Amino acid sequence: MQNVLFTRWDAVRDLLALHEQFGELAGADAPGWIPPVDLYETANGFVLAAELPGLSRDQIDIHVEEFRVVVRGARTAVPGGDIPCEQFHRVERGHGRFSRAFTLPEAIEVDSVSIDLKDGVLTITIPKAAGRGVRRIDVTQGP
Repeated sequence: MQNVLFTRWDAVRDLLALHEQFGELAGADAPGWIPPVDLYETANGFVLAAELPGLSRDQIDIHVEEFRVVVRGARTAVPGGDIPCEQFHRVERGHGRFSRAFTLPEAIEVDSVSIDLKDGVLTITIPKAAGRGVRRIDVTQGP
């Protein structure tokens, strides 16, 4: 006869174990928060505006390719490190690493991308690649 061991159910222990399993699935590059972004198209290009309050220029990494823009960075709890407190009563602001990637519908001029960070808003102006417009070709009758 096999013995069965019964243990008292502990919701907190099970929740922490589940949280740890999700962390292992996501890997070390999992984002800690997701900053809100607006991405819109103009006649000459695209504009990406991301809310990144509290971040300095050296905390943000931007990578652009022919059809893709990636914005990465990290935010600590407060500038300078740890918060000296006994207990948090509310935590609503995102902290840790973030990564956002956007695929654009048209090729872009990588060398002409401009970036501005002002009042906590990162604005990336992305010009469309020249010579990629619509072209009409008439069918002519051969000899």
